[in-house]
Amino acid sequence: MRRTLSALGVAGALLAAASVVVPAVAAQAGPDHRAEQARAAQRPIVIGHRGASGYRPEHTLEAYRLAIRQGADFIEPDLVSTRDGVLVARHENEISGTTDVAARPEYAARKATKTIDGVTVTGWFTEDFTLAELKTLRAKERLPQVRVANTAFDGRFEIPTFQEVIDLARAESKARGRTIGVYPETKHPTYFASIGRALEEPLVAVLRRNRLTHRNDPVFVQSFETANLRRLDKMIDVRLVQLMDAGGAPYDFVAGGDKRTYADLATPAGLAWVSRYADGVGLNKNLIVPRDATGRLLAPTSVIRDAHRQKLVVHAWTFRAENQFLPVDFRIGTDPNARGDITSEYELFLDLGLDGVFSDHPDTAVAARAGR
Repeated sequence: MRRTLSALGVAGALLAAASVVVPAVAAQAGPDHRAEQARAAQRPIVIGHRGASGYRPEHTLEAYRLAIRQGADFIEPDLVSTRDGVLVARHENEISGTTDVAARPEYAARKATKTIDGVTVTGWFTEDFTLAELKTLRAKERLPQVRVANTAFDGRFEIPTFQEVIDLARAESKARGRTIGVYPETKHPTYFASIGRALEEPLVAVLRRNRLTHRNDPVFVQSFETANLRRLDKMIDVRLVQLMDAGGAPYDFVAGGDKRTYADLATPAGLAWVSRYADGVGLNKNLIVPRDATGRLLAPTSVIRDAHRQKLVVHAWTFRAENQFLPVDFRIGTDPNARGDITSEYELFLDLGLDGVFSDHPDTAVAARAGR
């Protein structure tokens, strides 16, 4: 189905969705509240990237809850499958870097070597565990040398299901009187389909069960691959976002012999093709403002303008406050783990017309947006 969401329609659709998620709150909204909603409809959205993952171990309910407290409009769960077909929130299906599974002797025999999207990976994989088994594991910080403070929370939090993330968003929406959306990403869809654990059907089933099936509902579904988004476009009418990296190609293209790359999709012709099935694009920041070999910023590209001409919204990833993730232009001092001038980076991108930001530190994104 052809999608025609305008560049400024993201927050507007979010506003319209408020009556779906929290009808009691919307019905009681007075003039002041409606005015605030109208203002929100004109501003870029803030997406809690894996939750507030700069402050809590990623993809935990506590990380998502903190992102909401900090003002995020959406929370982002990456979705992978369990052995019994339940969608859970993990950045990768290999979980030794984000859980304590390697220290669990009862699961030592589950260690395996697999080929995921053409890359050999050794570790423990969600598809080899039932949900009940995964629930016995505990999350840990993925970047312990960078985010040392987060390691204080190691061992405290479970792996959440997609349903639990939706339940949290709905409860927080009601409690706070504003709509919190969900922004799931399907991880490695070609791989999961190849092992009989396709992600599309369970994803659609969860969304339907929660009455999140229309383009005005507070949902975006994203993927680095194209075939599964094109399939989802025929299955459900929620908004779809094509992710694009600064290098490489969608794995479904690689597996199918399609020679196009992400760079090809980011051209005007490529964006016109994407607009046939998607409502937006989620771009690596370097596709918008490239960096030179030393890490300094170069002139912006025309990709935001080109995408908007195709009525695609543009969200960018990932905004992180630590120096090592920032361009040299915005670093403060020489400690790679110290905070840099993340506010100036937000201002640069928002001034280019960006419609939304994925941030590990949602509070900084909310503050930068408020200060414009």
